[in-house]
Amino acid sequence: MHSQKSASATDVVTKIDFEIEEYLAKEFSKIDTTVAFVGEEYGGDRSAAKQWLVDPIDGTAHFVRGLPFCTTMVALIENGQVIFSAIYDFVNDIMYHAERGKGAYKNGEAIRVSDRPFGSSYMFYESNLNKGDNLNTYLKFKKKTMVLNTLNAGYEFSLIASGKIEGRVCLDPFGKDYDFAPGSLLVSEAGGMVANIGSAEFDYRNLNFIAANKLVYTELTTGEDAVFPLNGRA
Repeated sequence: MHSQKSASATDVVTKIDFEIEEYLAKEFSKIDTTVAFVGEEYGGDRSAAKQWLVDPIDGTAHFVRGLPFCTTMVALIENGQVIFSAIYDFVNDIMYHAERGKGAYKNGEAIRVSDRPFGSSYMFYESNLNKGDNLNTYLKFKKKTMVLNTLNAGYEFSLIASGKIEGRVCLDPFGKDYDFAPGSLLVSEAGGMVANIGSAEFDYRNLNFIAANKLVYTELTTGEDAVFPLNGRA
């Protein structure tokens, strides 16, 4: 059984979401009782210097329909920086993980982003197109690339880090910090570039960002035709 959290078809929760979150909170407390736990369903202390940030099922609406675009995601945050992350594709039993400075891995094997340029890329894009000038920005972006959408951040980040898809843009997205923090580290540790829109830096609490291979990132942010110039929106 599942219930709607809001009127949106994708905003669904099940008993399993709560059970996974409770299980992870209990297991992580065995590792270090001083680390706070923040989950999508029960919340937690986001002001803690060190915290686990967890999405028990990213893509619950897909899960209840039997669609494969769903994952369990974890990020370890320390002093405002993601230092470890894991994305578990439980449908296919594939574990992706990354540790800052130590690379990104798929079931223990190193993975890397692609080296395809923007014109030859497949991209993911998440944006509230009813807000501001977002629709025009999206149309400008879409003219130059192939846009896909699974409505699942964890699944998409794993494809980018594995070199199958070139990148993901979030501009006023519908997701939250727990949707994006794990994947941001996975992509950067796989050799990609992750930065907030209008900036060369990345703060996981700023949900407007680009996560892509370096060729695509450079083309998106530099030159006369840049869709997201570095001196643009922060």
